[in-house]
Amino acid sequence: MELRSGPVTSQGVDIGGTSLLRRRPPELSFARALVVIDALAVALAFGMAYVLRAGVSGEGSVEGTSLSFVLVAVLAGPLWLAVTVLSGGYEVRVLGIGADEYRRVLNVGLRFFALVAILVYLTDVEVPRAFVVTAVSSAAALTMFGRYRARKWLHDQRARGRGLRRVLAVGTIEAVSDLARHLYRTPHAGFRVVGVCVPGGVNALSVDEANLPVEGEPDQVRTALLACRADVVAVAGEGGLPSGGLRALAWELEGSGVELIVAPAVTDVAGPRIAIRPVAGLPLLHVEEPRFSGAARLFKGCFDRLVAGVGLVVLAPFLVGLGVLVRRTSPGPALFRQERVGRDGRVFVIRKFRTMRTTAEEELDTLIHRNEHDGLLFKLRDDPRCTPFGRWLRRFSLDELPQLWNVLAGHMSLVGPRPPLPNEVERYGDDVRRRLLVKPGLTGLWQVSGRADLPWEEAVRLDLYYVDNWSPALDFLILWKTVNAVARGRGAY
Repeated sequence: MELRSGPVTSQGVDIGGTSLLRRRPPELSFARALVVIDALAVALAFGMAYVLRAGVSGEGSVEGTSLSFVLVAVLAGPLWLAVTVLSGGYEVRVLGIGADEYRRVLNVGLRFFALVAILVYLTDVEVPRAFVVTAVSSAAALTMFGRYRARKWLHDQRARGRGLRRVLAVGTIEAVSDLARHLYRTPHAGFRVVGVCVPGGVNALSVDEANLPVEGEPDQVRTALLACRADVVAVAGEGGLPSGGLRALAWELEGSGVELIVAPAVTDVAGPRIAIRPVAGLPLLHVEEPRFSGAARLFKGCFDRLVAGVGLVVLAPFLVGLGVLVRRTSPGPALFRQERVGRDGRVFVIRKFRTMRTTAEEELDTLIHRNEHDGLLFKLRDDPRCTPFGRWLRRFSLDELPQLWNVLAGHMSLVGPRPPLPNEVERYGDDVRRRLLVKPGLTGLWQVSGRADLPWEEAVRLDLYYVDNWSPALDFLILWKTVNAVARGRGAY
């Protein structure tokens, strides 16, 4: 395979005699907007911290003004933005998706605090520590909130088909289909496959009821780019390219504004577990083993029990009230107990508010033929066994609240895979059984991604992704998204 880059023109790069226009990635405009959002968040945080510290007089003027406060407030914005740049907080590849962006913002807060402490010590400026702690923590919180709202706006725009990167997928039919399927399921990632290059001489490739035009073979990328006007070339798996073909393709795309990305055969593995290390001049992709123990897991366990304990105490009156309503609206106990399988296959008893008639288990055999789920689960959108009050509890997942006791007891976690029934586990394959390597959770990736509306295969994929790529940042992101998923009530029945 021989690929040669043409001369650079004022319009872009000449590929095969035709100029390929340079396109500015839409994420650049989003990154610039984030700079403004971060600056406003820091200014607001330091302003509020100053008002809280100085106090407001009866006439509405701020008292206690000093040069040191003004100096810190003026320098805070530029310093924060500089630390964010150095921490990679505006890198296009982390914006708008995943937990890495939020993790970097938290790191910015810690580094900024350390920088201010060093500057105060070196310059001997008198600034109260309480003011610095309040201002920095508020700045981090406001920046996180601002970025969250900006991300929601970005996802909404992408869901409407705006600001998407046009992707030309290159590889074998199986690899390209898998890549296109993943991108279709996550439109908020900002990619849309507009053409493919696959071997075999086929005219179109059907993926999730969408027909993708085949623009040529894997070694015909130059003509395919011009045909579909893509601004991203995604090489899936081995790409079907000959030895040295990927390097030649990278050379050809230099200066064209077309981005080259490679989707390795290793899928559903998150960035923290992947590292590229050069060995004897070869860039080798190292995949680290998932970690199921250590300090992070200890933190997760302590955090789970702390939140569950506080939640049970604070919500106790509300839980008692729900229990009374369950008993008054239908005959039977307030709580429903059922055996579930936890970490390493240990069986425990789960507790939920009862949402069905007491004879629900006996009636299951008469309804099994109406199952609306495609996997091992039984789900019926209009299940006749549910009580009216039970439907309302399920609508907002309030029936799950008693499971805080299971979290406190160590059977479950706040975040994790769905706790399965013993008869479901008996039918698990070896791959699905990996769900049992961690504690099941009150919420998880599948709950915030569609809940009962998700097909079985996708629910399993999300659970396995969580098992293999767990991190504290991912847990906090799922907990935050759970609030929105519960409020909408979509997929809960």
